Amino acid sequence: MGDTVYYAIGDIHGEAARLRKLHQTIHDIHDRKFCALSKTIVHLGDYVDRGPDSYGVLETILALERRSDVNVISLKGNHEQLMLDACRKGGQSAVDIWLDNGGGETLLSYQKNNLEMPPDRHLNWVCGLATMHWNKSAKIIFVHAGIKPDKFPFDGDEVRLWTRARSFFDTAHWKSQDLDGMRVVHGHTPTENEKPDISKDHRRINVDTGACYGGPLTAAVIAPGRHISFLFV
Repeated sequence: MGDTVYYAIGDIHGEAARLRKLHQTIHDIHDRKFCALSKTIVHLGDYVDRGPDSYGVLETILALERRSDVNVISLKGNHEQLMLDACRKGGQSAVDIWLDNGGGETLLSYQKNNLEMPPDRHLNWVCGLATMHWNKSAKIIFVHAGIKPDKFPFDGDEVRLWTRARSFFDTAHWKSQDLDGMRVVHGHTPTENEKPDISKDHRRINVDTGACYGGPLTAAVIAPGRHISFLFV
């Protein structure tokens, strides 16, 4: 981790106004507490669907990437993959699956901005997103859904986008040598109490606190030499 503070944001699902507020909170906190360190904001995926302003979420992240005072890592979530499948692969089945999982709200958000469908500039950006960020020296892994402990790091995109396997949630199953001392920060599975879920050994941290279901939008603050803290909007 060295000289970097990570701010890992859980599933956003169209909550653009809250994302902008959380970004500003992060900037303010960093300037006040960590101004000597670099700032990295990690978006853990699921930017679209269900919430009111998926278009605004992508525009907000793209604008953040243009700033020079912050490093931005944005990972692909399963809902981005559903959108890509519907918009790029075509076929009624892919469209129906997307619409059944909140795609209708996403389309409405684009239509409110005079676009019938997500434009190529959004789809191309989503298509290019990674499914995992692994900082070996900092011993931290960021991923949307999780990893497969006995296959990591060769578990693949499908696992990283979709898994809710018990073997991932129970860190006692993390036997791969590549996971020794590693911490995994993820989203995808909304927590039951709208609070971050932290494993007993603090090696797995879930920051999907159900923003699109009435819970807060949450960021984990991971700073060198400090206990993990959280920001809520």
